Amino acid sequence: MAARRQIRLGLSMRYLGYHAAAWRHPLADPGAASNYRHFLYIAQAAEAAKFDMVFLADGIGIRTKDEPPGALCRSHQTAELEPLTLLSALAPMTSRIGLVSTASTTYNEPFHIARKWASLDHISGGRAGWNIVTSWSQAEAWNFNRDEHLDYETRYDRAAEFVEVVKGLWDSWEADAMLHDKESGLFFNPDRLHVLNHKGTHFKVRGPLSVKRTPQGRPILVQAGASEQGLEIAARSAEVVYSASHDVDSARDYYQNLKSRLAKHGRDWDHMKIMPGITLFIGRTEAEAREKYDLLNALVAPEIGLSYLYGQLGDLRGHDLDGPVPDPPGGPVKSIAKNLLALARKDNLTIRQLYTTIAAGFGGRILVGTPEQIVDDMEAWVEAGAADGFNICPPVLPLGLDEFVELVMPELRRRGMFRTEYEGATLRENLGVPMPPNRHTTARGA
Repeated sequence: MAARRQIRLGLSMRYLGYHAAAWRHPLADPGAASNYRHFLYIAQAAEAAKFDMVFLADGIGIRTKDEPPGALCRSHQTAELEPLTLLSALAPMTSRIGLVSTASTTYNEPFHIARKWASLDHISGGRAGWNIVTSWSQAEAWNFNRDEHLDYETRYDRAAEFVEVVKGLWDSWEADAMLHDKESGLFFNPDRLHVLNHKGTHFKVRGPLSVKRTPQGRPILVQAGASEQGLEIAARSAEVVYSASHDVDSARDYYQNLKSRLAKHGRDWDHMKIMPGITLFIGRTEAEAREKYDLLNALVAPEIGLSYLYGQLGDLRGHDLDGPVPDPPGGPVKSIAKNLLALARKDNLTIRQLYTTIAAGFGGRILVGTPEQIVDDMEAWVEAGAADGFNICPPVLPLGLDEFVELVMPELRRRGMFRTEYEGATLRENLGVPMPPNRHTTARGA
């Protein structure tokens, strides 16, 4: 019998978990998101379980709004550590797990990103990854000398050029550039150092980068967008894509759409790993899993719950929270609002039930069940061609990670779906994606 396909696993470790009430869980430390030891435990536990990577999403501003009033002060999506600083501190305390974080192409410069992530790749011995985002919120614009954030087309046009500049800077040094020849006095071979001299629509960057070629050739590139522009950036450059599909059919369509674009960029189908996000409520029985889900949902303050609906359905404070979800007032209904209403009507949800459904995973996909049921679902997605693995977003950290390792990981391994040891020392090796060639080395025919 053919061996089952091995999956890839990432762990999202932002905030205190992906449930809106995570900080109120009886076993949670409300201040942990600002505590290095909290993240050290998570990274080392994930590495012991052989996860491919830990991942820190990021926004460079407090995006949560005080809508309705009283929501902001009840949200744990407000205070956190800067991710690259944190990952640099975790790097020497780990040895195999990938270290991935977000950085904006809107509020950084390419040289910044190229230099910092190349440095992290060296510090970690080849385990760095950059999640490419464009930034979308007004809160971030206000922190960077703007009254309004850049329009959609400009943001993505800038992002596409930004990524190409960063990749060019990472190719500044060929792999054999460093001679360190004390006798001749040559520190490096001048023929192996290259000036980029990029002049484009958004950037003028001379280079070269002041960090030598990294252990992975370049850090792993990660992308999460579903827009046409985002898909093209991913197809051209990303080795990992985080997707947000809620059902297997749409996930399969997304998977096929994105992977079918790889060939035109000279890339193989398996050189990109698509990993849908999922928040898991795990129990030894279905009843136990449901109890964990219900416990957290009961801790969602109405102000927080209603904040997840405010932008689409308006201020619902005047309605009975245990009554039906009303149609939004006036004007055409936006697509997100239509989806929320369709969900509420299909399952006959009250306002409270709708907002807890969204709050349970920050709007992402959730699963409530036993280890066997959860792995059945994962396996079905992989076999359907909808995923290469999953980005696990625990509802509460570190509790959800510990439960996943104790209950779900043995079932994955029993079915031969996940490794027992790392394949290599770098994130690139463990993901099974190739080392990118240096463009200048390739041009020389070497």
